[in-house]
Amino acid sequence: MRDMKGEVVLNIPAHKAWEMYRNDQIIAKIKPEMLSQAQYIQGDGSPGSLRLFKLGPALQNYVKESTEKIEKVEDGRSVTYVVIGGELSKMYNPYRVTFSFTPVDGKEDSKCIAEWKAEYETQTPDSPPPHKAKEAALGFLYWFDKVDHLLN
Repeated sequence: MRDMKGEVVLNIPAHKAWEMYRNDQIIAKIKPEMLSQAQYIQGDGSPGSLRLFKLGPALQNYVKESTEKIEKVEDGRSVTYVVIGGELSKMYNPYRVTFSFTPVDGKEDSKCIAEWKAEYETQTPDSPPPHKAKEAALGFLYWFDKVDHLLN
């Protein structure tokens, strides 16, 4: 299994970033050009739940939507899912992603590290690694601390 990861430092506490990521209404307002809709289509966000992401115009030339099956949740810290539908599932199998939000030591009330990690196998030898997915995920996470007022 191959893997790829990246991170961004956010100027908000980890618990706020976590709430934003897990809430369908809030996450869809962060950067609509990148993510236009998020919806739990089965379950409540616990393991076994299905969540549909519809990507915005800035990403639709790469991926239009992604259906994700949640495998593991560390409440307040991380969520791991496997993509089961959409364009990514045609490029990679499996395609497993973990988003985690870790407080920065000594600055727990004001900063966190948001990490994206993917484990994947390409469907065909000519399928590229998911660099575009990494750029999109990190680019999206970057906006979290710009719109933390959405939680208020």
